[in-house]
Amino acid sequence: MSTGRDAVEVGEVVDRFLLKAFVESCLVLEDGIATTKDIDLGMMAGAGIIPPPFARADAAGLDVLLERLERAEAEWGEHYEPPAILRRLVAQGRLGVSSGQGFFPYARPDAGWDDGPVKLETRGAVAIAWLDRPPANSISPEVVAALGKVWAEVDGRPDVRALVIASANPQLFCAGADIKAFTTMDAAAGAELLDGAHDLLRSFEQSSTVTIAAVNALAFGGGCELAMACDVRLAAESALFGQPEINLGIIPGFGGTQRLPRLVGEAKALEMNLTGEPIAAEEAFEFGLVNRIVPDHELLDTALAWARKLAGQAPLAVQQIKRVSAQGDLDEGIAAEKAGFATVFGSEDGQEGIAAFLGKRTPEFKGR
Repeated sequence: MSTGRDAVEVGEVVDRFLLKAFVESCLVLEDGIATTKDIDLGMMAGAGIIPPPFARADAAGLDVLLERLERAEAEWGEHYEPPAILRRLVAQGRLGVSSGQGFFPYARPDAGWDDGPVKLETRGAVAIAWLDRPPANSISPEVVAALGKVWAEVDGRPDVRALVIASANPQLFCAGADIKAFTTMDAAAGAELLDGAHDLLRSFEQSSTVTIAAVNALAFGGGCELAMACDVRLAAESALFGQPEINLGIIPGFGGTQRLPRLVGEAKALEMNLTGEPIAAEEAFEFGLVNRIVPDHELLDTALAWARKLAGQAPLAVQQIKRVSAQGDLDEGIAAEKAGFATVFGSEDGQEGIAAFLGKRTPEFKGR
């Protein structure tokens, strides 16, 4: 029979183990060996620690954890010394879930905006549109409508000058279009979705409101296209970008054939669109797809800093700079892309690619 002393000893062992796992995870992060997401995933999959160290710390409160480690160091020795990154985050007021930012960001929607696939949060002159449609933040008619609703609320407001688009899912930004939703649409509904999405993204580019994409992880297809329509793209170190539509026998439908070459050059854009292979954040920065790369846990704060800076610029000047900088044949190109998308989406190969994707099998394309 176990005694009270046994229970105390077991509790101490568990506490020591979890605190030491957190300290070691921080050292791996500080040494640049892995990102916060990779470490937490590894600790869940490899060590069975659920919730994993960083998510657990954010939930408990980083200030609370700092106090626990200071007591542990005094009682159990230097191996429990609080990591430098923990002290820095607490000093910055980044305390975890309670403050909206710790090792991961957390949405704190405004009143009336806590439901739906896109949630609105305002922080002074900056608004955040949180993509929150589990499991993949896929772009569906519902998401386009919700994002449009947020944009209508924010654009032109005198007290809000910048919008950050971020993901409430720490494992991805947006996995692309909702293929299942596309299969339920007739030609008219599909055209309506494309037109509505393009109108929304073009309004981003022509408004006095600055838009910033905070790409925390995977941004494929429509997710990459959403980011490209923003004025600034910031990438976490673990971010990935790609246009994989070719693998389904279709083409990008939300601007991927038009904005991508304008950002990375025609050759690289053609390569990405024809192969469907993703590129990592470092390569995306090298080719001009993103403006900056930052550590995963610094992404939201960096995006908010950019947003506060740009929100202070003269709105009319911002709008005119954006409008004249976007001159060219983009609208004509988008019209051509929509026509091309409709052609391939309605083809046998397009239907085969989508059916194979949904059926988790290799497609058999026949060129018709």
